[in-house]
Amino acid sequence: MGQKNEKFDFEEALKEINQIADDFERKDIALEEGLKKFERGLMLAEKCKGRLKEVENKIEEIKVKFKDAIKEEEE
Repeated sequence: MGQKNEKFDFEEALKEINQIADDFERKDIALEEGLKKFERGLMLAEKCKGRLKEVENKIEEIKVKFKDAIKEEEE
C-alpha cells in the first residue's frame, strides 16, 4: 500500500485500521508510535472513504444503465 501504483486493498486497509484501534486500546503505546499510527489510520480511513464513494458511484451508474430491468423486478 505504500506505492502509488499498487492496487488499494479495501479489506486489508480495514484490517489495519482495526489493528491500529486495538493498539490504542492497549493504552501503553509510546507517544511517537501513537502519532505515526494515528496518522496512518487517518490516511487509510480517507482511502477507504474514497473507495466507498467510487463504489457508490459505480452502483448508481449500473442502476441507471439497467433501470428498466430493476423496475420490472420491483413490480
